[in-house]
Amino acid sequence: MHSTLLAFDIGTSGLKASLVDENLNIIRNVTTSYPTHHYPNGGCEQEAADWWMSAVRAMLMLRELVPEYADEFSATQYEGGYTLLQIGEAQYVLCPRGEQTPTGLPQGAAVIETPIENAYLTATSAMDYFISLDSLNALAFSGTNADGWYLPEARQALQTGAIAYAGKYSAPDYEMLLQGGCGVSIQSTMILHSPDVKEQLERLGIPVLVERSSYESDPLARMEWIKVYGLLLDKLPQAEAIFAQKVAELQPVLQQPAAGGTAAFFYITSSGAVNVRRPNDYIARMIGMAGGEYLAPDDGAETARSTETIQMEQFYETAHDADYLIYNSTIDGEVHTVQELLQKSSVLADFAAVKAGRVYCTSKNFFQEPMSMADFLLDVHTMLTDPDFTAGKYLYKLS
Repeated sequence: MHSTLLAFDIGTSGLKASLVDENLNIIRNVTTSYPTHHYPNGGCEQEAADWWMSAVRAMLMLRELVPEYADEFSATQYEGGYTLLQIGEAQYVLCPRGEQTPTGLPQGAAVIETPIENAYLTATSAMDYFISLDSLNALAFSGTNADGWYLPEARQALQTGAIAYAGKYSAPDYEMLLQGGCGVSIQSTMILHSPDVKEQLERLGIPVLVERSSYESDPLARMEWIKVYGLLLDKLPQAEAIFAQKVAELQPVLQQPAAGGTAAFFYITSSGAVNVRRPNDYIARMIGMAGGEYLAPDDGAETARSTETIQMEQFYETAHDADYLIYNSTIDGEVHTVQELLQKSSVLADFAAVKAGRVYCTSKNFFQEPMSMADFLLDVHTMLTDPDFTAGKYLYKLS
């Protein structure tokens, strides 16, 4: 059981209200102002009524869950424990389990009982939020089988039957979901390419929440999505405390001068082309936050796409002189030696990073652990600053 305290600081020009966890860490704070009345004789005073109204405004502001970094969600909490959650253009009413569904709901808003139970999770990047909040027991079904999980807790849950494989997002086992009392389906935006599946789930009484954490370009924004799952699981104070701790862990790196060094992040496709992250992607942002400079072709086009596939000639032109190469193992699998990498494309032998022995690879679990963005950023920072760095949590050097 976690406790959350509400603290007020009444100052000379305004009031500061803070939510504080049981370890006295500030979860969230807001500031409101009130007037000071000045008199001709030089005296001044404030009204207690103004202090009170300022406190009321502050509490209403704290009720609004306005993300610090994320752009894709927001939430408003109402009396009775109800929450209106906005994700992209979609709205969800989070209704305390056992309570009557409120009237006057926004048109098209899905109603989800909280804390959620027997959830069907097909958005793989969301599993880490459940693990971080010690809430795997809220999941009953997965859209990924045991072999597809690189998170030990998720794989074990599938292997032991604590979580059942209920089919991929585009072909769920409806009978299994119904018999298992599925309370909500948490999907990535891929479900929007299978609207008939989404509609069928909703017809069966299973609300569908489409999460958009992968659309955040700021690494801290992706971690901040733990607050959404805090709302769904009735664990918002814990979620906010975890996020605050993650941000605090990064401060020593973020406050240091830029380390310098250029880096490219890529993988080789089966056709010999090169898939890279666009300059607006969160990987590029993390390299910059770690003190480096991300190298990638920039055609100036505004697009929501985070990656693009280019020919090796263009990649050579962009990254030939990069100080570091980071190979993305997610799609193509891990490589462990420079020789393995050169078998994918011998042209890479001419790259400066290969000649200097500064080639790294990501571990395969990296993209399933959004709450460890801080650890990856620290790995990149160490790569840029420590010439003896060979392995971190998510990066290892090719031999």
